[in-house]
Amino acid sequence: MKVILLQDVKALGKKGEIVNVSDGYARNAILPKKLGVEATTKNLNDLKLQNQHADKVAAENLEHAKELAEEIGTKKVVVKIKSGEGGRIFGSVSTKEIAQAAKEQAGLDLDKKKMQLGESIKALGTYEIPVKLHPKVTATLRVQVVEE
Repeated sequence: MKVILLQDVKALGKKGEIVNVSDGYARNAILPKKLGVEATTKNLNDLKLQNQHADKVAAENLEHAKELAEEIGTKKVVVKIKSGEGGRIFGSVSTKEIAQAAKEQAGLDLDKKKMQLGESIKALGTYEIPVKLHPKVTATLRVQVVEE
């Protein structure tokens, strides 16, 4: 019997796959536990429509991420922090502070977890910080750290 999986099933397949299983396994395990449905023409059409919708949503998310990346590339964020002699700052500038400054100054709502700081910022100056907006899109945010 052909079955469309509604959830990932170990040793069988992933969600959305069409697999061939024995009638007894389908009747006694897959269908009662709502792990899959029988692969009828109606269910196959529903699966096709769901996949088309998922592809459309993924394309829209990618397009939105590209637009946001272009906007981020044109902006510059200034973070003010106390510093000592020689431009050394007390502590370091975190992604939380950068995200907060980006929201206040540029109106960008960035997730601090998406910022990829190679090493912590411990000196005054201008830094370019990569921000991963989408698996295929990474923007670069310019951050200037100045003395308060």
